[in-house]
Amino acid sequence: MEKVGKKLAVLVGCNYENTHYRLHGCHNDVLAMRDVLVNRFRFDSQHIELLMDKPGSPVMPTGVNIKKALNRMVDQAETGDVLYFHFSGHGTLIGKKKQDEAIIPLDFNYITNVDIRKIVNRIPEGATITILSDSCHSGGLIDKEKEQIGPSHKPKNQAEGKTIQSSQSCKPKFIPQETVLEHLTSLTNIKTSDIGTHMLQLFGNEASLLFRFPQMELDLLKSLKQDEGILLSGCQANEECQDVGGSENENKAYGAFSHAILTVLKKHSGPLSNKELVMMSRDVLKNDEHIETQHPCLYCNDENAEAVFLCQG
Repeated sequence: MEKVGKKLAVLVGCNYENTHYRLHGCHNDVLAMRDVLVNRFRFDSQHIELLMDKPGSPVMPTGVNIKKALNRMVDQAETGDVLYFHFSGHGTLIGKKKQDEAIIPLDFNYITNVDIRKIVNRIPEGATITILSDSCHSGGLIDKEKEQIGPSHKPKNQAEGKTIQSSQSCKPKFIPQETVLEHLTSLTNIKTSDIGTHMLQLFGNEASLLFRFPQMELDLLKSLKQDEGILLSGCQANEECQDVGGSENENKAYGAFSHAILTVLKKHSGPLSNKELVMMSRDVLKNDEHIETQHPCLYCNDENAEAVFLCQG
């Protein structure tokens, strides 16, 4: 009898409560996704690790804790297993010439494309990892993956630059480098525009590999071969992911991309390929009265583009 693989997940929702960078829908995103994973995709709830920055949460979504959770998941993985990582929160770019990308944990200890690539490289042959990043500037989180749906993809009847008069507030899930530098400088008291210097001062050996390794060693981490990494990113590089709802309606607040994915899955009970899911999420966002311009992207090899999302039977 053929062995049925495990399904493992790490879900991270960062609202950055009590900060200037406050979002409102990220907890709702991952709680809703957890329910879908269990009820539709047959994940065992004991194999889903949930990290949220709610008061009283047992594990806060710091950079170290998120990486530990991802590495625990990979350590358990075997051939045939399905791994899933969902991040809802802020994202940013690093550097002016070379644009590395990062998701921003609660403590600002960046998890960069280099860290994600190292994790993906550890996935056993025959297992798959799907990453859904509902954050700005996340299209390069798995370095070297092929663009299947992205900036060069122009859907028919794509709405360009529409202006919306929305009754709900929207907030970009992006923190500019200048704002990040101000925040880090206030913590380190070091007068430099180099993000890496601040990160090393604050986090030492727990800082991203991007800041700790020489370029030659970083290049070795970035696999050029096709692998089983699948990335669904919330928007194109020139756009921003949106947090919809605001404090006046926090129970119904959501990340626009997470909400679009969940909407598609609710409307279509049968299996959907990764490519179909992302294209349909674009249609949902195009018709969302709260969103001006946000086009989700898909990065993976050709085979995984046509593969069923989370291998639903």
